[in-house]
Amino acid sequence: MRFAPLLFVVPAAITAVLLINFCALIFHCGCHSFWSGAGISCNIHMAGMKHCPWCTNGRLGHKIALTLIVAAQLLLAFFPRSIGFGYRWLLAFAAFPVIGAAVAVACGWAQGYWSH
Repeated sequence: MRFAPLLFVVPAAITAVLLINFCALIFHCGCHSFWSGAGISCNIHMAGMKHCPWCTNGRLGHKIALTLIVAAQLLLAFFPRSIGFGYRWLLAFAAFPVIGAAVAVACGWAQGYWSH
């Protein structure tokens, strides 16, 4: 299957580009797209409030989230050989919001982000 690498590369690239937007969606932290200022408006730059769980750890926080999501995309893109190309493609794309939300909730819960 000559297009098999695209099953992984395209969803992983989209994940890498949009991860900071996903951070803003989940944590409402003030982050923007890379081309619109990225983390310049993130709440980690504001005193007296809870700080975004991914941005608190700097690039490491985003790298951990990205690694977990991309690892799931890699597994879904290459290993369920019995599943057709279209379904593996869909699963690799779906891993971003599903695994990303799980990682975000775990990080937010562990750091008490949503507690009052």
